Amino acid sequence: MNDTQRALQAETLVNALPYIQKYRDKIIVVKYGGNAMLNEELKRAVMNDIVLLSLVGVKVVLVHGGGPEINDMLKRVGKESKFINGLRYTDDETADIVQMVLAGKVNKDLVKLLSEVGGKAVGFCGIDGNIITAKKKCGEVDLGNVGEIEDVDVDPILVTLENDYIPVIATVAAGKDGKIYNINADTAAAAIAAALHAENLVLMTDVRGLLLDKDDENTLISEVKVSDVPKLIKKGVISGGMIPKIDCVVEAVRQGVDQAVIIDGRIKHSIIMDMLTDSGIGTLIK
Repeated sequence: MNDTQRALQAETLVNALPYIQKYRDKIIVVKYGGNAMLNEELKRAVMNDIVLLSLVGVKVVLVHGGGPEINDMLKRVGKESKFINGLRYTDDETADIVQMVLAGKVNKDLVKLLSEVGGKAVGFCGIDGNIITAKKKCGEVDLGNVGEIEDVDVDPILVTLENDYIPVIATVAAGKDGKIYNINADTAAAAIAAALHAENLVLMTDVRGLLLDKDDENTLISEVKVSDVPKLIKKGVISGGMIPKIDCVVEAVRQGVDQAVIIDGRIKHSIIMDMLTDSGIGTLIK
């Protein structure tokens, strides 16, 4: 490495200083999913980003799903994955498999990877310490054991953060009826961020962010106010699967999260690029 490259590295670190100061001792919640969970290189990059933030004093909470891994396990046991309007139908047997996969293999693999890249992490699912209490999600169609959140108890998360560990939370919850419920990861991350009054909620997706034209990634909308969302839905700018994602974010911001951002998890180090540089790379919602 020559002197010019060293100087460039030093300047990058100095430029990040105001953002490190902004987020130091603040809580951010990262919803981890999509392609960044499947690609090993991207997965390691995400874990490095989270450990780096943790080491400079940011209190990071990692919330994850794991749809592809669930599909794989269902296929192994000879059970067909069934989706209704894009949501997984979850009978009792599928709920048991979801709990085993998310709270077991996926969660512990992430804890292990965070450890490998120099972090300290503790794995949870929503059942542990009653972090998430859920009830059956009601709607026009019966989705089985798909749940909606009734309550979030952040005490186990706060104790973990206070001891400088990274909480890694799988989105499986129990209901007062004793059933296990599968919770949408975006919904869980938003609810946890709101309960923690987090400084920032980061949703990792497989798109650049909110696009003015969904077929043109160059039409990224860099910032949206909560008050603009109804108009954007009416115009069709926010449509399809982006509507529930934005609804989660809006609810989190209304409940006290300072800001939320939707970023492209297909880009290496997208979390650091968005949080510790002068210009974010996704869609900021305030």
